[in-house]
Amino acid sequence: MRRTDRNRRIARAAAALLTATVTVALAGCGTDAASESDGVTLTVVATNYGEEEVKNSESYWNAVDTAFEATHPGISIDVKVYEPGEAATQVAKLVKAGQPPDLAQIDSYADYATAGLLYPASDLLSIRTEANFLPNLTDAGTVDNAQYGLPFLASTRLLYCNKKLFKAAGLEPPTTWQELREDAGVLDEQGVKYPYALPLGPEEAQAETLQWLLGGGGGYTADSGAYALDSARNVSTFTWLRDDLVGAGLTGPVAPAKLNRKAALQAFVDGEAGMVSAPGTLTRQIARSVDPVDYEAVPMPGRTVGRTTPTVGTTDWITAFKHRGHAEEIGTYLDFLYQDKYVIDLAGTYQLLPVTASASDAMRADSTYSGLWQGLDALAGARLYPIGKASWTSVSTEIQRKIGTAVAPDGSPPSVLGALQRQAAAAEKASG
Repeated sequence: MRRTDRNRRIARAAAALLTATVTVALAGCGTDAASESDGVTLTVVATNYGEEEVKNSESYWNAVDTAFEATHPGISIDVKVYEPGEAATQVAKLVKAGQPPDLAQIDSYADYATAGLLYPASDLLSIRTEANFLPNLTDAGTVDNAQYGLPFLASTRLLYCNKKLFKAAGLEPPTTWQELREDAGVLDEQGVKYPYALPLGPEEAQAETLQWLLGGGGGYTADSGAYALDSARNVSTFTWLRDDLVGAGLTGPVAPAKLNRKAALQAFVDGEAGMVSAPGTLTRQIARSVDPVDYEAVPMPGRTVGRTTPTVGTTDWITAFKHRGHAEEIGTYLDFLYQDKYVIDLAGTYQLLPVTASASDAMRADSTYSGLWQGLDALAGARLYPIGKASWTSVSTEIQRKIGTAVAPDGSPPSVLGALQRQAAAAEKASG
């Protein structure tokens, strides 16, 4: 049962009294209790969102931690920031060595939750903080009815259209797949290199794939939560992509199976792509270019007229490991970290989206963040990966490796999706 704030205060007071009693007893026996009086140091492994032109994430953590330590003298914070991917590797190494950090800010959590290594949010956070997360992000952070993944930053995907190329071709942004195909056809006739850049290469194919599956009324899982990669709707979606977009020569000179997200986004930044589906961080990349492309961002179209297509939402997570037993201190720190001013500063700096309702409302009401408003509006209804499944990491890797072959000239969507479904079912069974 979730503790109330009053119960927590009682428990904390009891814990403090017990600690004081033990400390006095140890001192009376001549035992060195200096380590108790020195307080607690929480160790944190975090992911860097910064680039050359944008400040490294270390500056964010340093600012938060300096403010926290000034008002909580008994708790020190030791943060180590690593590049994306490297942070998760470092956490895995520490866990394997039996010395996990107190907190990890990485892109997954389910494996550790399933292994029983993490505190649930209800053991850490005040009711106010816990209830402030956006509901769909809370759901995505939940395993067996307990939230173990605390969302940290989020993003959604929109369809970015090159306004110069669209204006020259007399086009408007598409609202259906058929309109997207027609627009791409006109752009192709105008000599645009990538009418629609379709990155199904191994870098991040799972995001592009999910966006198209949602547009076709499908997704990675069924309503029951079980994997459904080879559903009839998903097969139909990839058959359309193969025949109507890729087969028609409307996705550029690089085969989708070999086109990675980074290259696709760079093609748009360079003015070589008419359309691309991308997260909000693309705007940061555009702003840094020598000659920023003029663009319009709109919801990704769906297969049928009048049907709203959910956007793909992604988020990184904060997880709290139980190994060192610092639940009280971790909870105090997290309540501080999720204050609006720090959530807003983080999201605004990196052109990503806040994960709490109060910060979202504040940014939506402030014209300083108008460039994020469309993403904020889309986030509430965004669909996330089935990240709560311990099998998702391996399933995602297989999607990245193989999904592009489904749209090759000789590709077979039923065969490729069927093979992925069998592998997903096996991985789910193996994960328990």
